[in-house]
Amino acid sequence: MNSCVVAAETRLADDQAARAIVERFTRRLIGLARSQLDAHFQRKIDPEDVIQSVYKSFFIRYGDRGLTEDGWDGLWGLLTCITVRKCADRVRYLRTEARDLARETSWTDDRSPWHEAVGREPTPEEAVVLAETVAHLLRGLEGDERSIAELSLQGYTTQEISTALGRAERSVRRLRERVRKRLEHLRGEEP
Repeated sequence: MNSCVVAAETRLADDQAARAIVERFTRRLIGLARSQLDAHFQRKIDPEDVIQSVYKSFFIRYGDRGLTEDGWDGLWGLLTCITVRKCADRVRYLRTEARDLARETSWTDDRSPWHEAVGREPTPEEAVVLAETVAHLLRGLEGDERSIAELSLQGYTTQEISTALGRAERSVRRLRERVRKRLEHLRGEEP
């Protein structure tokens, strides 16, 4: 028999065995993963992703060995062990200080000051205060200095302003720093 035919038959048998394993255990493994992750972690960890990782690890390490004498029960025990460990690893990863879920706040948290600010227009009073502050800030600035301040307030970068006005970036940075200090001074004068 040709070696290519043997390789193709072996690959087909491997694919069928893999499919049988996935069909037999996936639903139960997802349930197991869900039971290992409380609702807080399920927002960050998808049990189906965990099971895909379980299968990847299993097929890389054990895929060419086939079923042992323990059969399906032994395979179930191995897959559950891998699943529990992967869930624990992911929870441990999310509990590290930099990613600690306990430090996160929900966007729906009504106590958050950002909840009120997101996506709303300023009140008429806030718009008046802003307009007065900008007018006071720009008072006394002329020519390129005024243009640099206005473009800065519109969100342009130092490099973009430099290119638009034909001024050196260093000059633009210096003026922006003066305007920032002037704004801080204005904030200090507020009652």
